[in-house]
Amino acid sequence: MRMLYASGQAIYSLRSRFVEHCLAIIPRMPSRTTRLSAGVVVVRETPEGWRYLLLRAFNHWDFPKGMVEAGEEPLAAAIREVREESLIEDLEFNWGHDHTETGPYSRGKVARYYIAQTHTTAVTLPVIEELGRPEHNEYRWVDYASALKLISPRIEPVLEWAHAKLEERNLHGAHGEHGVQ
Repeated sequence: MRMLYASGQAIYSLRSRFVEHCLAIIPRMPSRTTRLSAGVVVVRETPEGWRYLLLRAFNHWDFPKGMVEAGEEPLAAAIREVREESLIEDLEFNWGHDHTETGPYSRGKVARYYIAQTHTTAVTLPVIEELGRPEHNEYRWVDYASALKLISPRIEPVLEWAHAKLEERNLHGAHGEHGVQ
């Protein structure tokens, strides 16, 4: 019995040293590179209140967004993606260039979102030549409560951030603290 206990201690000791070794080298290991995508929470003011543009790809609802290309600024990428995915051209960044980001997802990708207002109601989902079909299957202009029901938990903090910005604007008037930019 004593021999088994001693063997167990030796194994435990060996395992502890291995774990310590692993923990010691982890900080030196290169971290996975983060891939940045950028998008816009596109909103439209209606008599019934603010409406959010959501796009559906398969079963996933999200705001217009896509990968930031090499040498491209994230805001420029976000504007490009809105135009490519919806053909909306009139984006007004009334809240400045404030943005929020998701946590890492899908092999280290992080999505940065800005908020902009449009007066466009008609959305076109253009055919992507490489795909031979539109990138998205459907679009909807929805209120906050409906958006919460459609989006994934990963996007909820983005919607809540945008909703807070809209509420702040409603409290402080159209020009808010920052003024229209």
